[in-house]
Amino acid sequence: MSTTAEGGPGLAQERRLITEIPGPRSRELFARKQAAVPPGIGTTLPVFVTQAGGGVVVDADGNSLIDFGSGIAVTSVGNAAPRVVDRVRRQVGEFTHTCFMVTPYESYVDVCEKLNALTPGDHEKRTFLVNSGAEAVENAVKVARSATGRQAVVVFDHGYHGRTLLTMTLTAKNMPYKQGFGPFAPEVYRVPLAYPFRWPTGPENCAEEAAAQAIDMISKQVGAENVAAVVIEPIAGEGGFIVPARGFLPRILEFCKANGIVFIADEVQTGFARTGALFACEDEGIVPDIITTAKGIAGGLPLAAVTGRAELLDAVHVGGLGGTYGGNPLACEAALGVLETIEADGLVAKAARIGEIMLPRLRGLQERFAIIGDVRGRGAMTAIELVVPGTKDPHPTAAGEIAKRCHAEGLVVLTAGTYGNVLRFLPPLVMPEHLLEEGLTILEKAVSEL
Repeated sequence: MSTTAEGGPGLAQERRLITEIPGPRSRELFARKQAAVPPGIGTTLPVFVTQAGGGVVVDADGNSLIDFGSGIAVTSVGNAAPRVVDRVRRQVGEFTHTCFMVTPYESYVDVCEKLNALTPGDHEKRTFLVNSGAEAVENAVKVARSATGRQAVVVFDHGYHGRTLLTMTLTAKNMPYKQGFGPFAPEVYRVPLAYPFRWPTGPENCAEEAAAQAIDMISKQVGAENVAAVVIEPIAGEGGFIVPARGFLPRILEFCKANGIVFIADEVQTGFARTGALFACEDEGIVPDIITTAKGIAGGLPLAAVTGRAELLDAVHVGGLGGTYGGNPLACEAALGVLETIEADGLVAKAARIGEIMLPRLRGLQERFAIIGDVRGRGAMTAIELVVPGTKDPHPTAAGEIAKRCHAEGLVVLTAGTYGNVLRFLPPLVMPEHLLEEGLTILEKAVSEL
């Protein structure tokens, strides 16, 4: 079946395999990559992309692959989405950079105004723009420390927040993110996350017990009066798409409010319609003091944002925030195109529809195959956790093998999880349903063969 992409210009929305995956041209390019780029820059699937749009990526050998990765939740509105392309093309002919801190421009303010209006809560807000999710999280912590006069930061098991020194410290998983890169930043403390599948006394007790443990550890080991901020992903991303047990996030927020602690929601991976709401916080009515966004914000251009209560962000002295490229005009125009696309094309509803298709099929696989221990997620952010059948022991080898089989059949999938045993699925929100169904059939075949 071939239809035109909602994203890329006229790109056929079909899986098409001309060569093996990767093909000869991609292998040639990958050899050049190995000679020029350090091995620390890993590669999930060594196919070199020449076009992408809608639900497909096309490689240098002419193969068209179904995309269940979206550049790790970046191209949610589709690759080369028309409104993004049009705005960026127009801007690049006018000027490419001035540095907003030297001579500002309107599009930066436009993006900030829209984020102030769209993020949860009707309180007065401020936003500033940076380059990456890690930079946004790091700046959010700076703001919290400046506003509260406190130093300690609390994070959670299975959390991922970035690769800078501070955000690497905030991240839970050692390999590959932290191994060999210490010493780490001080005054960072880790507490339990409500992980229903792995909670010792069962999912029904998870929210209450995990919140009680976390609050007890903060109170006794750190002192609530010393905590500047709690930083948490509403759905843990790299940790394995863990959806905290319902009631956990509200309890943590309540504790923060009672103790003058800034609640920072890291929505870098979950934001901009990905979970079937504009922001994942909305599912339980969470209104964070500060929210960090990136990835899906600008359709593939580097942009991130810190949005929060005006009194917090206004507490930082002049010159204390910023960066040369933060809020680059091309990226700002791209972000405005993304927000237009989400609204005009109803992508919040489309993300919810993707979840309605994927989750029942994934649960059907779980019923048939004991290797799938858990199915979880919301909207277009779903995952399966692989275990040794009959146990809850993580099975990372199975996750890797299933991913390899999917790749060979022309389906881009990603692995994740603290134990490396999770397959995560992040299709573009504009993906045609026939490609979504075909991708799930490829996954089913890979699981059944294993």
